[in-house]
Amino acid sequence: MTESFDADWLALREPADHAARPDALLASLRAGLVRRKGAEPLEVTDLGSGTGSNLRYLAPRLPVPQHWRLVDHDAGLLRGAVAPVAGVGIDRWVGDLAAYPGAALSCRTVLVTGAALLDLVSERWLARLLTACADQGTMVLFALSFDGRIRWSDSHPLDAELEDAVNRHQRSDKGFGPALGPTAAAVCGARLKALGYQVESCTSDWRIDVDQAALGAALITGWVGAARAMAPERAADLRAWGVARAEALARGEVELTVGHRDVLGLP
Repeated sequence: MTESFDADWLALREPADHAARPDALLASLRAGLVRRKGAEPLEVTDLGSGTGSNLRYLAPRLPVPQHWRLVDHDAGLLRGAVAPVAGVGIDRWVGDLAAYPGAALSCRTVLVTGAALLDLVSERWLARLLTACADQGTMVLFALSFDGRIRWSDSHPLDAELEDAVNRHQRSDKGFGPALGPTAAAVCGARLKALGYQVESCTSDWRIDVDQAALGAALITGWVGAARAMAPERAADLRAWGVARAEALARGEVELTVGHRDVLGLP
């Protein structure tokens, strides 16, 4: 069974996700679609769709008509997804892709995409997915893969320890085998190049200040939990770090950057 996410968490992170997406990759994707001159509508398969955040971001920025296949193992989350603009049709594909990642791709798929997905999957799983994409000649765009950077505008003695523990936890099994974690975007880019794709990659960092203190507090809670799982003997100090960081963020004394990368592959 793959990892599940709460709808409230997905809603909380969506503004930061959308603000972080790089315009450069979107321009390259649109240019690639023009060169392709495929049949209409544009067929998109979105893996790990949740409530449709990736759909809400991309659909208004791509040529219509479009048809999206939204893929997730959580039917409840998928019910929250609706077409954000006219000319966009959707269907919901409920299933667990852990065994075979290419199962949800249709023969008409032009673009395979996913957001906040690759850092959860194993290298073996990703290799099988990208091979399936290459076999069909699909474009790929994977957004918002965590790259391991947790950076604060003002340092704390435990920042490096916390970051290291979180990154080790990110490599644990999330339902797809040992997760790629912070190496996901780099591994994806290298495998796409080996398959003959033209690859572009850009940072898509979250920038969190006092106005996003609720998102920051949720992240801090999750990070402390992950770090304590890796170093239970450090639980008290890690909890204290979390309290200090959340309070400083809420007071506007610090800002936080969470590193992500987007990867685009054009066949």
